[in-house]
Amino acid sequence: MSDLADLEKHATAELAASVDEATLRAWNTKYFGTNGEVLAALKAIGGIPKDERKAYGQEANRIKEALSRSYEAALADAKERALNESLTANPLDVTLPGRPVTRGRLHIATQVMRQIYAVFADMGFQVYRTREVEDDLTNFELLNMPPHHPARDMWDTFHTTVPGVILRTHTSPGQIHVMRESCPQPIRVILPGMCYRYEAITTRSEIQFQQVEGLVVGEHVTMTDLKGTITAFARRLFGQERQVRFRSSYFPFTEPSIEVDIDWPKDDPNADRLTKGTGWLEIMGAGMVHPVVLRNGGYDPAKFTGFAFGMGPQRITMLKHAIDDIRQFWGNDLRFLQQF
Repeated sequence: MSDLADLEKHATAELAASVDEATLRAWNTKYFGTNGEVLAALKAIGGIPKDERKAYGQEANRIKEALSRSYEAALADAKERALNESLTANPLDVTLPGRPVTRGRLHIATQVMRQIYAVFADMGFQVYRTREVEDDLTNFELLNMPPHHPARDMWDTFHTTVPGVILRTHTSPGQIHVMRESCPQPIRVILPGMCYRYEAITTRSEIQFQQVEGLVVGEHVTMTDLKGTITAFARRLFGQERQVRFRSSYFPFTEPSIEVDIDWPKDDPNADRLTKGTGWLEIMGAGMVHPVVLRNGGYDPAKFTGFAFGMGPQRITMLKHAIDDIRQFWGNDLRFLQQF
């Protein structure tokens, strides 16, 4: 029992000598840490004679509780003293204006997406949104890609646990939805949204990305209308001096199909890197809506024609701002985002 009395005496004296939070916490570690003296005294109860064990245990617990209360009180006093000293040394001037809160801003991809919306709105297009989880029928078959069609190899599809239900690989299924909803009325819409493909994540590709699809359906819609619309869009977005080039291509849901390029200013220091020395940049794919797709949408291809186009807003953003890594869009790095 004399050992417990000595422990309490020494601990109390050291606690009284601890004048700040750091020394108090060091005291707490010494006496109540994993190898602390108070815990050691409690563990020693097994070596006490049985007739003294009860009294020893009661006294050890009393000392433990008393020292714990004294420590908590001393720690609270130390914190209060430190706060008062801080306020005295650095008085708070309540008349000073508050610190400004940093304002947020739209993500650069969202900024460019809204620019695209504005350009097409001025040409009479409406925004039409469709679902991101699709069925195989709408995502492929109704777009002239039946099962085992080689065009399906163009995409690595995310399948769900429900047979035939997938994450859409492109925004083109929206064409079927809007045609079936609008038939037989004329259509002039853009279909923005997220798409998903099981691809390797590199500087040029991601497993999810945005697309903007465009669709026009009506009587006497021609390739001339398509070329005029795309040219007007490219010059509104990239500058009126831009030249537009059309190249033949292939898409299963358009016929004929084209790729669209714009020339890039030769005085841009990134010109050679962006254009690979050709002087031209690809910005989208397009074409006249395939008769099979028109028919699947409810329109008679003998009476109605249409055109469609598709682009990646993130790719457009990369071209406009010479961004060379698409992963930056998802990195949430303020050093990147605050540039725009």
